[in-house]
Amino acid sequence: MMIVGYARTSTVDQTAGLEAQQRELNEAGCEKVFVEQVSSVDVKAREKLSEALEFIREGDTIVVTKLDRLARSVAHLLELLRIVEEKGAALRILSMGIDTGTATGKLMLTLLGGVAEFERSIMLERQREGIAKAKAEGKYKGRKPTAKAKAEEVFAMHAEGIGATKIAEHLGIGRASVYRILHAVKKA
Repeated sequence: MMIVGYARTSTVDQTAGLEAQQRELNEAGCEKVFVEQVSSVDVKAREKLSEALEFIREGDTIVVTKLDRLARSVAHLLELLRIVEEKGAALRILSMGIDTGTATGKLMLTLLGGVAEFERSIMLERQREGIAKAKAEGKYKGRKPTAKAKAEEVFAMHAEGIGATKIAEHLGIGRASVYRILHAVKKA
């Protein structure tokens, strides 16, 4: 039985946070720690998490300092938990005092996941209701179109022979937006 740690920060700038996680994991008795600096959104880029999940064996425990260092959503958490449990291992989250190696820990994690999912659905429902109300009152116009506002600059730069990629980079808009603006003039 081995205690395996996983530490992650989103950016390279967060070295102090990464060092703190590693310190906590070592204090928790982790014999091996997998460390990476990558966004939680880009799941495929999280190679060290994949390595940690591949590394653990029956009876092992994978430890993280905080839940958000491991999973990006409830669905992702439950998927990771399934992988850990299929290997006969446990998950421990230090900040929450949760250890899925115990029945209580497993129950708590499942309840917390359910509550988080419920809160998110309520928040999205309120957001939709708020937008519908604002639209009905004529107050909701949507996001201000940033690319169309820069159409004159796009035409000027294009007339100078500057390519779409350079125009997009210079104006801070998408390349597709540049083409859309230029194409709209050809149609007219």
